Amino acid sequence: MKYDYLIVGSGLFGATFAHLAHKAGKRCLVIDKRPHTGGNIYCEHKHGIHVHKYGAHIFHTSDRDVWDFVTSLVPFNRFTNSPVALYGGKLYNLPFNMNTFYQMWGVTTPAEAAAKIEEQKQEAVAAMAAAGVTTPRNLEEQALTLVGRDIYETLIKGYTEKQWGRPCTELPAFIIRRLPVRLVYDNNYFNDTYQGIPIGGYNKITEALLAGIECRTGVDFFEQGRAYWETQAAKIVFTGCIDEFYGYRFGKLQYRTVRFEEEVHPVPNWQGCAVVNYTERDIPWTRIIEHKHFESFGADVEANPTTIISKEFSTEWTEGSEPFYPVNDTANTALAEQYRALAALEPNIIFGGRLAEYKYYDMAPVIAGVLRHPEIAALSPTHA
Repeated sequence: MKYDYLIVGSGLFGATFAHLAHKAGKRCLVIDKRPHTGGNIYCEHKHGIHVHKYGAHIFHTSDRDVWDFVTSLVPFNRFTNSPVALYGGKLYNLPFNMNTFYQMWGVTTPAEAAAKIEEQKQEAVAAMAAAGVTTPRNLEEQALTLVGRDIYETLIKGYTEKQWGRPCTELPAFIIRRLPVRLVYDNNYFNDTYQGIPIGGYNKITEALLAGIECRTGVDFFEQGRAYWETQAAKIVFTGCIDEFYGYRFGKLQYRTVRFEEEVHPVPNWQGCAVVNYTERDIPWTRIIEHKHFESFGADVEANPTTIISKEFSTEWTEGSEPFYPVNDTANTALAEQYRALAALEPNIIFGGRLAEYKYYDMAPVIAGVLRHPEIAALSPTHA
């Protein structure tokens, strides 16, 4: 065999696996059907701005091992995710915190906010009881019992219906298992210990992970097929769609995808922050990203007279579009389990990442999954 590992896909799972295997002395080949490496964290450099081509990526974790690993590759900046939501011409801070409650109700103390939320939660519980229901039957009832009517209708309902392309009354309750409510004035979206953006953009991470490793872009695994690639490498690390790997034997899994409309504006500062959510149902995009705010702070924002924004539109996945999010309903979960059962029988195929596992992941858990993967553990006791 020419290679110990063929890694199909150069996103975070594939690139991290290749990096660690290469450090352990293994011969790796990375292929990707896209014209670039990096998967969905790939950035384009335009007008002095790193544009997140496949949507905003904000690295955050409380896992010290993961943070030490990524910061050993590249330095990170101080970016803190503090998005706002726009509804009815009014801005609300996210996540739900005392700033949000003041903007919504004019309350200024945690006791006032907690009482208002509890009052509306009880209204929702009473309405369900009147209908003979004790357990939320759908996402709408679940959200109402967690945060009440005002927050749900202003900040959750429209945004969620745009994301999933169907009414909240038709979405399963388990999609929203909990809705964090902070009774403090804190607009930091994440609770994690570590957070930031790689200085110089995410391509710097990909370049560091894949340094010294043979990579071929514009190569589709399925064009030559599994049989051919098994003659080239002892093991295959597959990060693509698991149903496609098995020729859709049990049927096709469903995904949601995101379409982006990019605009260049001749102003230094278009919306004042990186992320603005549009929570009204009749505004077609879900959010607008202004990319320069991920890496420019203070006076640096004004130093560049141009800015770039991306409007995000959530749509159903169709052939030829990029699959972004798994649809975690009962039917798709059962179908995914059938494919996972096949994957478990493969001694020389390693499935990893959101598409191969049919599971939504943030970036840090993807890296953690590779750092602690049994295959990697067998290669080397440490990753230092």
